[in-house]
Amino acid sequence: MRRHGWPTRAWHWLNLLAMAVLFMSGLMIFNAHPRLYWGEAGSEAGQAWLDLWGDDGLPFPGWITIPSAYNLADARLWHFFFAWLLALAWALYLGWNLRRGRLMREVLPRRADLAPAHLWQDLRDHLALRFPRGAAALRYNPLQKLAYAAVLAGLIPLVIVTGMAMSPALDAALRLTVVLGGRATARSLHFLAAGGLVAFSAVHLGMVLLAGPVNGLRAMLTGWYRLPKEPG
Repeated sequence: MRRHGWPTRAWHWLNLLAMAVLFMSGLMIFNAHPRLYWGEAGSEAGQAWLDLWGDDGLPFPGWITIPSAYNLADARLWHFFFAWLLALAWALYLGWNLRRGRLMREVLPRRADLAPAHLWQDLRDHLALRFPRGAAALRYNPLQKLAYAAVLAGLIPLVIVTGMAMSPALDAALRLTVVLGGRATARSLHFLAAGGLVAFSAVHLGMVLLAGPVNGLRAMLTGWYRLPKEPG
């Protein structure tokens, strides 16, 4: 069955590339001051709600950062370029989905999806690794809808807006830090939103591996998906 159109597949792989580079360059930027605060500004260790500045040096090693050697200026260049790629790809994909009505039809949860009994059953099926069979495998289940909606309408726009707020030029024009409650708050929210995207990606990858990586990868490369057989 045809499962993914080319815009979905293109956005998926562009997103993967952009988020990988943003994550690794973001860790290098975080290494410059591995503490997080709330409010307008913060610099003292006692004011931080998160402090990863240990006695052994930088909290994140070079094998997981871009660049691998400490260089804040280069990390910012990498981060800024791929941030625009992420934002542009998200805006185009969101616009395409809204124009086709796909978000309302397939991604946004319906009232029945949010019924506690329905959510509880879906959670039990996931924990027991009971995956949909037949034509049901082509539809998003309630937990998938909630996760994808949270990413598309929550985490990605939040990470974009908070990133813009930390840019002096953009913040001077848009005054985003005033709306967000301060530059330090914007940085903290940016860190939390990025962490949410990493957590989603880890769970997403795990579910793909458990549900059948070959079938899932083929669908995201070619668009075609082999329906799992109905029981019996």
